Amino acid sequence: MNFAAQFLYSRVLKNRSPRDYSREDEDYDPFWQSYAEQLFLKKDDNKIKKQDAPALCDLHCCKDGPVRNGLIGQKPPSISPERLKDFGEEDYLNGDVKTWEMKIVNRNEELLRDALSRIPQSSSRTSLSSCNKLIRFEDISAAAFKIQCGVQKTPCMYSRLSKQYGMDIYLKKEFLQYTGSVKERGVLYLLTSLPQDQQRKGVIVASDSNFSMAVAYHASELRIPVFVIMSTSTSPARVKMCREYGAMVISYGTTAKDSQTHARRLAQENGYLYLEEEDSAVYLSGLGTVGLEVYEQVPKLDAVIFPAGGHCGLLAGSAAALKHLNPHISVIGVESESFPVLQQSLKAGHPTEDQACSNHDFYGDVSGLCFGSNSLQLTGKLVDKVVAVREEDIFISMLRLLEYERATVDADGAIGLAALVAGKLPELKGKRVAIVICSGNLELHLLQQCIARALTLDNRVCRFSLVLSDCPGDISKLLEILAREEARVLDIKQERTFVTSELFTVEVTCTVETRDKIHTAQLRNTLLERYPTAAWTER
Repeated sequence: MNFAAQFLYSRVLKNRSPRDYSREDEDYDPFWQSYAEQLFLKKDDNKIKKQDAPALCDLHCCKDGPVRNGLIGQKPPSISPERLKDFGEEDYLNGDVKTWEMKIVNRNEELLRDALSRIPQSSSRTSLSSCNKLIRFEDISAAAFKIQCGVQKTPCMYSRLSKQYGMDIYLKKEFLQYTGSVKERGVLYLLTSLPQDQQRKGVIVASDSNFSMAVAYHASELRIPVFVIMSTSTSPARVKMCREYGAMVISYGTTAKDSQTHARRLAQENGYLYLEEEDSAVYLSGLGTVGLEVYEQVPKLDAVIFPAGGHCGLLAGSAAALKHLNPHISVIGVESESFPVLQQSLKAGHPTEDQACSNHDFYGDVSGLCFGSNSLQLTGKLVDKVVAVREEDIFISMLRLLEYERATVDADGAIGLAALVAGKLPELKGKRVAIVICSGNLELHLLQQCIARALTLDNRVCRFSLVLSDCPGDISKLLEILAREEARVLDIKQERTFVTSELFTVEVTCTVETRDKIHTAQLRNTLLERYPTAAWTER
């Protein structure tokens, strides 16, 4: 693609013609302006009719420019496939960069003509299963262009955890999206790809997942009628948040299955499009834009770690982008040992549905069933490795992110780092690694329990009990020892009635906080020297 074509292509993508540039613009050039004007005058005179729904950029961008990470007016550069080769400078000098041609059309939306034709045209359709098709890099590039005004270009920052784990760690902070989830990327591209008549009729979803929250927000921003059916057991905080996004929330049924059945019936009766999280090509292309951004933001990458599990669309879509740009980048998925859905599905060669999760509130989307063969096929073809981690590793990962990055994330967001916490990827020592922190929607009551459990697992909160004589000063002597050892007392209890030892004794139970595992061991040795009968509660 020559320089003139690049110039015109960048103007088309920004919905600006050469006439929109004045002589004050820093990249203004009279020669290119006149040349571009002649080419634009030769295009078809058939004007595109104005649609009923407003343009995507009009809804998501303020008059001074789009909002990106709190900054107004600083629109990030679009991800251009021609520009991506500049980020692999060494490969470029060695002649290893793959180049490709892109045909410029009147509207960049036409790049997805094939994908759009697979979107259900009839309102009676209840899913997007007919869209299944392996995605191309061109689909992901087109998705990046189309959603750039509607989602945050989240930072991918160097982490202080790098020294602790012996590698250069970069965290892609997708939990900074408006709804706290990476699912916004796929949802926004999915909604903007729907036919105009379907956008006027509306869409309906039935769950309390991150997917539903993203649909509620972006459908409202696009002025698409959106209905969310939630069971009566859904958290009141989620119901409130979904309504604040602008959706019509209806509580129905005691289980998720009841809500889904009711939503399908409403869709059929009223002409709504029932949406559920599947691995359609459009949805995967939107999620795959994460891979484009990571490649652009972190040069000389060695590996990228993604959450996996049943909902592996982010892993599959991003792998398609990364492997196209650089086949040498390792793409790794991480799921829970409690239900290794993806590993079992890859081994069986088809999606498995025999795994059940009893702790859905904690695991969220990681615990979902494998929902499609499209993402499974992409994962088997492009992903280098899938590992499983324990629940304890996820707890400690959440604690590390909260302490070192001030990031409050859920299990879905912390599971990538958990693979490093568990030591499951020793081959990455000394490498440059990016980890996608994809979600931060954890209920407050669960957050408190998770952090308390993580401190115990990390040997920083411990409990012991010992028997003292019920005499003045014995408790104070114990507290002096704890103060001298710099242990922080969190709780102390005394029991006299049910003590089975000598008469006139008291059983004291203390919960203390220490710095780390070494500090805990020192405190334990000191107490055993003074109180040989002290008993420690094992975690």
